[in-house]
Amino acid sequence: MLNIPIKSNEANSIAEWIENNRPWLLTYERYNIQAEIQLPPEDSSLLDIFENSFAQFANHHAYITPNTTLTYQELDKASLQVAIYLQQLGLAQGSKIGIMLPNLLHYPIISVGILRAGMILVNISPQSTSQELAYQLNDADIKVLFTLENIIHIFQNTPQHHVETVIICTLNDGIDENVIDIFKFFRKSIKVKQQIAYFAQILQKTDTTRYQRPNLTLNDMAILQYTGGTTDVSKGAMLSHQNIIANILQVNALINSAYDEDYQFDKILSALPLHQIFAFTICCMLLIYRGYTGLLIKNPRHLDSIIMMIEKYQPNFLLGVNTLFNGLLHHQKFRYLDFSHLKATIGGGMAILPSIAKDWHTITGLPIIEGYGLAETSPVVTFNPLTIAEFTNKIGIPAPSTDVKIIDDNDKEMPIGERGEIVIKGPQVMLGYYHRPLENQQVFTAQGYLRTGDIGIMDERGFIKIVDRKKDMMVVSGFNVYPNEIEAVMMTHPAVLDCGAVGVPSPTRGEEPRIFIVKKHDNINKHQLLAFGKQQLVSHKRPRSVVFVDTLPKSPAGKILRKELRKMAGLE
Repeated sequence: MLNIPIKSNEANSIAEWIENNRPWLLTYERYNIQAEIQLPPEDSSLLDIFENSFAQFANHHAYITPNTTLTYQELDKASLQVAIYLQQLGLAQGSKIGIMLPNLLHYPIISVGILRAGMILVNISPQSTSQELAYQLNDADIKVLFTLENIIHIFQNTPQHHVETVIICTLNDGIDENVIDIFKFFRKSIKVKQQIAYFAQILQKTDTTRYQRPNLTLNDMAILQYTGGTTDVSKGAMLSHQNIIANILQVNALINSAYDEDYQFDKILSALPLHQIFAFTICCMLLIYRGYTGLLIKNPRHLDSIIMMIEKYQPNFLLGVNTLFNGLLHHQKFRYLDFSHLKATIGGGMAILPSIAKDWHTITGLPIIEGYGLAETSPVVTFNPLTIAEFTNKIGIPAPSTDVKIIDDNDKEMPIGERGEIVIKGPQVMLGYYHRPLENQQVFTAQGYLRTGDIGIMDERGFIKIVDRKKDMMVVSGFNVYPNEIEAVMMTHPAVLDCGAVGVPSPTRGEEPRIFIVKKHDNINKHQLLAFGKQQLVSHKRPRSVVFVDTLPKSPAGKILRKELRKMAGLE
């Protein structure tokens, strides 16, 4: 809830204070968005949401993949079997359980099962190296790991850890209870000291009558989500049942503000990796809450699969990042798809470039609805109303029950229109970083606001524009320059497929921008791109050097890894 510091005897009225300090509250009224969410009782948890939805939507499809389907009734039964299996291992409530899988049906089954067992889900990227995996296994003290047959070698090569049991999933074992044990040959090649089980066996042998429903509250930790946070050091953000439920209700309020019709048969394209909190909260937790059907894509870079699912199932919502949208726009079949069933395209995870948004609107007939969030905030912090007519190039207004400030380096709140660091307070903000007391002191202000490390500007309606991250900012001849500004302009060049920018040392300017370019074709050279930048950007923002690359280094969610670009530039 927002605490508006107004007393009845103050000179300014509440309306004036809101207009000057929290202008988004007036914008809520314009777009019919509720200002506050109502959290459930303290003794509630995500289990209540699961059980309600499983009963209400039992025969409806929860997920569809190119090869199979999963109903809510099947998700209920299979996740319960996973929960019982974990409980029968003798693990204490609150034990950490890791999932290292791509977007398979196993993911929602296992993640819900972990939570129903009263344990804590730790999402792990299946693209992790052995060193990265070892760090996360040890830092979180993970006891059980679910992983895939063809990436088990990553686990085999990890240094010492405390994992006691490994459950192996295969690409084709699904949730079929009648699968015969065909995994004996794996035992000969998999050499680990841990107890090994197979996913299909869990579903075959577990007695569902032995389930012990845990006593959970809103304050209990549900997810340990690893993130670089506001530094490059990976940390576990502790997300409680309240954090996730709050974010579900906040996004639900956004949806309710735009659509009055029955929503139970809506479909959402789930192409982003579920191990990322953006996709996990929307395409798993919110999906279950609303009874949606997820069109699950195993590999978000396999654009043919996405095109096929859009064509066959006509999703109502598309969830993606700028990289995914850019890839789809350049697919030869995309512009010929039927978008008549599409209600909204939701963009997050990284800035949506205006050139991409313009082309998307032209082809689909709808703007990209941009939002903003962090792993530390479960993740949604702000969003644009779903009924906007045009792409705003802003991350939107704060979610209900969320307070956002723009502050300077002395934690003083900046006036409307002035840039500063975005800080957040709300029920979706994490409990803190796991075993990081010093960083917890640093990441929160004295008033309890989470520091994001992102630089933003708020306008008179409460809409916020991200300028960039603090650490990515360049200082060129005394001017602050932000990579996103350069990238947005260079992406408008017809020969540029992708672009990333960093600052490099300059003896005369302090720093100067260097761009890394992925070309659409070879009929372009560095001099032409530098000339284009000179025409389109003021002097201190225009690129001074160009590097051609085959691909840009990106995270599984599609974010440009500027740290890797700096390494390529010889800066780290």
